[in-house]
Amino acid sequence: MEIRLPQNRNLPPWAPWLGSRFVILLITLILLFIFFRPFSIISPGNAGVIFNMWTGSLRTVGQGMAFRIPFITQVQSYPTSLRTYTLVMRASEGTPGDDSLDLPTREGQHIKQDLSVTYNTSEDKAAQVFKAFRGVDMDEIESTFVRRTVITAAQNAAGAMSLSEIISSKRGELEGSINKELSRELEVRGFTLDKVNLGASHLPPAIEAQMQQKMGAQQQAQQAEYELQKQETLAKAAVAKATGEAQSVLVKAKAESEANRLLQQSMSATLVQYRSVEKWNGVLPEVTGGVVPFIDVKPKAKGGE
Repeated sequence: MEIRLPQNRNLPPWAPWLGSRFVILLITLILLFIFFRPFSIISPGNAGVIFNMWTGSLRTVGQGMAFRIPFITQVQSYPTSLRTYTLVMRASEGTPGDDSLDLPTREGQHIKQDLSVTYNTSEDKAAQVFKAFRGVDMDEIESTFVRRTVITAAQNAAGAMSLSEIISSKRGELEGSINKELSRELEVRGFTLDKVNLGASHLPPAIEAQMQQKMGAQQQAQQAEYELQKQETLAKAAVAKATGEAQSVLVKAKAESEANRLLQQSMSATLVQYRSVEKWNGVLPEVTGGVVPFIDVKPKAKGGE
């Protein structure tokens, strides 16, 4: 048994043709919309610059959706949040492989130096960046202009310093010099430098061996100087102790001498005579010269005689 579906005899004969054309047109419009995409998405932390190729005008928009006219306007985004560009030797950071800086020194030697810079732009300067680099994207700007500028600033600053200054005593000064020159160059192009960070320094094996020997010699010299100062301090302490003891003996002797002098002055003539009588045996000398020693033996007058 054959079943037939009912047919709508009220439709005009051209209706199926129109329906198929409508579907094709709709699909075409969807494909054109997807392919030409009359909008761009400005990611968070970025500012968008819309450039009209007919009029040459520029305008800046914030994060979100930015509408454009295909073939007429161009949209480019630039970072307003901090962005870090790294040049290091370790493959786990930055560009794979050895991408550290080759820095010359004042002596003509070379060392490898890790370095990173943090920078960004602002919404009001994004159009300036677009003009300076003719609308290229940020990755290309970073791999060309930023890279060359960082290397030049670092090499100029390092070339005025010795090797020991770069890796130790003037490391902060080197970082400050790079920061100053790099900040000026980035500012001209619409970027703002936030910070320069010096990482590890990588010395050639021969130079590293020389530095180790030099550091060892310096440590030995410092140890010898410490021992010398220690012995000098002990010697000074011994001299000070002996001087103190000598002064103590001198003071004691002076005190005893002064006591004896005062004692002698305090002894009266009677006391001297008394001490002499104690030692007299009672025999008068045969020759006295009219003087009786020690005591007066003349009797007192009686009755006033």
